[in-house]
Amino acid sequence: MKRDTKSQAERLGLKPKTLENWRCLGKGPPYYKVGDGPGAIVVYDDAETDIWLASRRRTSTSDSAAA
Repeated sequence: MKRDTKSQAERLGLKPKTLENWRCLGKGPPYYKVGDGPGAIVVYDDAETDIWLASRRRTSTSDSAAA
């Protein structure tokens, strides 16, 4: 399923602004930008977000942080 920023942020328990900031920093789940200019939209694929999320799995606080 493809989701917009607001919907994906809700799914992850984040604020949309967090995902927007992560995009600027090159962090966070992969996304697609559809269109150009002010009318462009950003969408996230649930399957790709799940892969990203799994890569951040930790079992203790001493585990290495993800990039």
